[in-house]
Amino acid sequence: MQDIILKNIYPTKYSEYVEKYSKENNLDKYLVYAVIKAESNFNPNVKSNADAIGLMQLMEETAIERSNVIDNQDIAAYDLYDPETNIKLGTSYLAYLLNLYNGNTVLAITAYNAGLGNVKQWIKDGTIKSDGSDVENIPYKETENYVRKILRDYQMYLKIYE
Repeated sequence: MQDIILKNIYPTKYSEYVEKYSKENNLDKYLVYAVIKAESNFNPNVKSNADAIGLMQLMEETAIERSNVIDNQDIAAYDLYDPETNIKLGTSYLAYLLNLYNGNTVLAITAYNAGLGNVKQWIKDGTIKSDGSDVENIPYKETENYVRKILRDYQMYLKIYE
């Protein structure tokens, strides 16, 4: 019974796309599920006040950039409401961030939320450590909470499904 409840709280919707693109981008699918849960709670039609779109809450500029890297397909904002397109581009971006930060999940998801420029500046000026070990020093409370939520949800996904 508890297992059923936990799987309802931590679903694995869109698994065909999550698994395909997680594998293509060498990502842990459970991290991707945690990001989707935090970003959109699995609602593909959501748009934030900052104009981030879809399951993985991508900005149109980020999506265009990732699309140019992957397959040079023309992408418009409305394409990001499509679950497969959103997950394809979102996992590519997450993999890019993880690669940029040498596999450091904390820094990658901090940048996913707050932007690369902010994280670079915070590390440069000593606000946060380059190993990401001091989440509590992230200057944006929303980002600090976001990082904590994803790390918690990621651990829950691992516990429930592995």
